Formats: sequence, C-alpha cells, structure tokens
Amino acid sequence: MIRNNWTREEVEAIYNLPFMELVYQAATVHRQYNDPQEVQISTLLSIKTGGCPEDCSYCSQAARYHTDVKVQKLMETPEVLAAAQRAKDAGSSRFCMGAAWREVRDNKDFDKVLDMVKGVNELGLEVCCTLGMLSESQAEKLKDAGLYAYNHNIDTSEENYEDVISTRTFSDRLNTIDNVRKAKLSVCSGGIIGLGEGDADRMGMLKTLANMPQHPDSVPINNLVPIKGTPLGEQEPASIWDMVRTIATARILMPKSMVRLSAGRLDMSYEGQTLCFMAGANSIFSGDVLLTTPNPAVSNDKELFQILSIKPREAFKEKKQAAEVNFIPSVAEAMAEIL
Repeated sequence: MIRNNWTREEVEAIYNLPFMELVYQAATVHRQYNDPQEVQISTLLSIKTGGCPEDCSYCSQAARYHTDVKVQKLMETPEVLAAAQRAKDAGSSRFCMGAAWREVRDNKDFDKVLDMVKGVNELGLEVCCTLGMLSESQAEKLKDAGLYAYNHNIDTSEENYEDVISTRTFSDRLNTIDNVRKAKLSVCSGGIIGLGEGDADRMGMLKTLANMPQHPDSVPINNLVPIKGTPLGEQEPASIWDMVRTIATARILMPKSMVRLSAGRLDMSYEGQTLCFMAGANSIFSGDVLLTTPNPAVSNDKELFQILSIKPREAFKEKKQAAEVNFIPSVAEAMAEIL
C-alpha cells in the first residue's frame, strides 16, 4: 500500500530492523513495484559553476568558501547539447543540468536555460534541472520548454537543517517542491547522509519525503563527499551500512519512487553498490564528474551492470506505460463497435 501518513514510530521501527531483515523486506517491496534488474542511468552536468551566495556547509560551489572550484559562467547551448548527446550515446536516459544559483531569476540566463531544455528534450532524453528556488510561473515555463523533472533536495531533517544551511529555510525548500508539483513536473528530492547528523535526522528526512502529498518520483540518497575548504571538509562520510539502511528504508516508505544511489559511489566497492541495489536503489548518476565531485568511470558502471545482469531503464517509461494502458480500452471499444 502506498502511504503518505507514516508516523515517527513506524519509520523508526523500519529503520532499526536487523540489517538482514531490513534488506530482505526492502527487496521484497522493490520487487512488488519495480523491475529489480532495471536501473535508470542519469547524467548530471554543471552548466554554471561556483560563485553561489548560499552557505551550504558541504558545497564546493559556495562563494564564501575557499575550494579548488573555479567560477564558470553559464555554458553555451551548443556545448550543453553536445554533452547531452554524449550522455545519450553512453547509455543515459535522463540528462540533468545544475546551475549554482540561489534562485532562478527571470533574465537572459534563464531564457538560455529554457533553450537548453528544449534542445535536450528534442534529443529524446528526460530533461531534469536543479537551479535553486523557483516560482510556480518559472516552473510552468520550464514545463512548457519540455522539462521532465526538477531536482530540489531537502538535504536533511527539518530539525538539523539550520546546522547545515542558514541562508534559506527548510520551508523554502518545501515551497519550491510545491511549485514544481503544481506545474505537473516530476519531483526529484532526496538528501545527504554523513553530514554529522544522527539516525533520528535520517529518519526525519525520509519521513518528510514519504509524507508529502505525493512521493517524489525520484529520491536521490547522497553520501557526503568531503570538500577541503568547506565546513564539512574534514567530516567522515557515512558507512556503507548506513547508506544501505537509508536506501532500504526509503524503498519501503516510497515503493514506487526511483531511489537514486547518488554522490559517494566512487568510494564504494562493487559489493557495496550491489547491496544498495538489493535494498531498492534503481537509479545512478553516470559520468566521471558529478557536478564538481568525482564519480565512477562509465566503463566501471558498465562492468558492474554486466556482472549483475542489470539493464538500463528506457527514457519516458512511465509515459509509455500509461499510453499503452489507455490504448487497450480504446482498442476493446473499437472491436465492440465492429462486432
């Protein structure tokens, strides 16, 4: 049953199950609602890098921190479309574009992003953007341009949020997600573990996502990649056991969502990633760089997929399935009229 009214006690009971039992239950739910041999491959490109006014304590792109990231202006549309084509050729079905902005502004840069969205959509890829906060009208413009999904992570629990970010509120995050949903765009929203939070914060983050009016279509689960020069530059990332436990809980709470094994994969063994897939992860980011952090090589992902007999998920699968379902009754009606 798909639920949106999980209690804190229920989430805690699931999260704290013995590890093997938790993975078993998550794998069972996963097989009920998804093809366990299918994984969505997404590619994420930073189309505008660095210089962000926010103070997210994990981020290499915050202007106030001294990191190795060099500020780069918004890319030109032909460059982005060429990158999208390379991603498609490498097996990606979704192409995500990220800009280091606090919020979207109605200006020439946003017009350029709209052109990028149109171009990537015409390549037959699901187009996703993560551009910071945006209004309902801006979400509508992105939708009209052909945007498929919008990413806006809540990062952590509401209680822990101010310890991670002070330049925007938890409510700001939720408002943007509401605007995305009102525009009938696919919602992509997850969080990060390894920020120094406790288990209670991980449970709180998952509970917030699972109790939204509609579960996010995609739920990225990131493990912190410590960046030198940021406040969390010396923080130890979460263990693989914590990563699997978080993914398994997300899968049980949100059975139909794509649970994306996101940042932090470079330090995971094939065995660790396999545990994540068993626990319900069915999406990854592919490509050598994830915005500004390193990611496993495409060749490594292909090797792992071959070992596990995993097949890439095709683009727009939900829409195609819905079209097939709608087609069947119409065929039946036509036959009835003939007879």
